[in-house]
Amino acid sequence: MDRYAVMGNPVAHSKSPLIHRLFAQQTGQMLGYEAILVAADDFENAVTRFQQAGGKGLNITVPFKQQAWQLAATHSDRAQRASAVNTLLLQADGRHIGDNTDGAGLVRDLTHNQGVNLTGKRVLLVGAGGAARGVIEPLLGERPALLVIANRTADKAIQLARRFCDLGHTEGCGLDATAGQSFDVIINATAASLNGQVPALPNDVITPASWCYDMMYANRPTAFMEWAQQRGAGHCVDGLGMLVEQAAESFLLWRDIRPQTAAVIAALRQPA
Repeated sequence: MDRYAVMGNPVAHSKSPLIHRLFAQQTGQMLGYEAILVAADDFENAVTRFQQAGGKGLNITVPFKQQAWQLAATHSDRAQRASAVNTLLLQADGRHIGDNTDGAGLVRDLTHNQGVNLTGKRVLLVGAGGAARGVIEPLLGERPALLVIANRTADKAIQLARRFCDLGHTEGCGLDATAGQSFDVIINATAASLNGQVPALPNDVITPASWCYDMMYANRPTAFMEWAQQRGAGHCVDGLGMLVEQAAESFLLWRDIRPQTAAVIAALRQPA
């Protein structure tokens, strides 16, 4: 049986093993999928061990997406642009193929599952790490009026905005520099919610019409969702749909078949 896994730190909360088990049942594919906790300084060795034990592919989550990009010998266009990899197709010779399915998953969840039209909208992306890098190009592909990247360290956000400015109107700034601005869609691309924390955004970025989307997910509203709800956001969504949609893109890369996602998202939303 072919082996696949998700690697991250933390990773115990991951629903990826269940998602891929449901995908395999749906498509008749024979595979195993597990979650592997990797020490911060052991990522490359962990990938090698998994590949040598017969592993065929990996999903990569925080904090290893940029390390995965460095490890991959070749990259898809979207991974090359992002300098971040969340999917590895492992090759026997060690020359692994890196892809990034995060942005496709996010955009599909927003537009197809949630019914959000991003065209002409003001979008705020919070964070400038690997998770943010992976979604900028697909977001700009939806032609928003403005994409602001805000980060605790302003320089990182500014550099990232410059990297993608040829694709659309993109600006970078510190979190506090968003004061006095409001946004139609606010996407939290930081992992703060995993620790019950919220990025230090000004309250006035949110309006009653705002869609607030946390790329993290949990069995209850995330800290970012609760923060947004308390400030009057009209819509608050976690990243479970994105997780399933990006997983479907990974499954397609590994198995050459794209599973249906709606039933899997519904199954994961059911109480345990």
